[in-house]
Amino acid sequence: MPLSPEQFRLLSPLLIGWIQRTLAEHACGARPVATLGFRRLPQYFSAELLTAAKVVAVERVPVPPLSSLGAPGFEAFETMPAAGITYIDTFFVDRRCAADESLHFHELIHIVQWKLLGPERFLAAYAAGLETHGYRDSPLEVMAYDAQGRFESDPVPFDAERLVAQSLRIYFPAA
Repeated sequence: MPLSPEQFRLLSPLLIGWIQRTLAEHACGARPVATLGFRRLPQYFSAELLTAAKVVAVERVPVPPLSSLGAPGFEAFETMPAAGITYIDTFFVDRRCAADESLHFHELIHIVQWKLLGPERFLAAYAAGLETHGYRDSPLEVMAYDAQGRFESDPVPFDAERLVAQSLRIYFPAA
């Protein structure tokens, strides 16, 4: 059963609090993406974004305990083995995938989504997408996977930040 607007209104501050605590707990391990030395990312994202965006390599990617925060029905998402996850301006990657430039590209797409939508709208859109379509077919993931596929297969660089802005206007016309 989908979250009602009232349920999401109650869940949102708890989820944002969990995210802020998680970011604070890992702040000392966060590094600007610009310092990682990836060759292709600067061809797709602005220097400003790559400097502001941070990454933390971890043993296990931290996923919010949605069920215990009052949002049952997200167990599959909570237990999914994730290679990466993004919260606001920081993403976490499994240490075994830390050298995967394509994974970093995917998570940077999410950072742009967070930036353009803002935390509450991003969380609402992401939750609605998970509930309606499941993880892989949720609109924000489709956008990230499609852009990642283009990054992997097309040798011609493109403005990924602009692509996200254009895509958000299609998926979320009020964005």
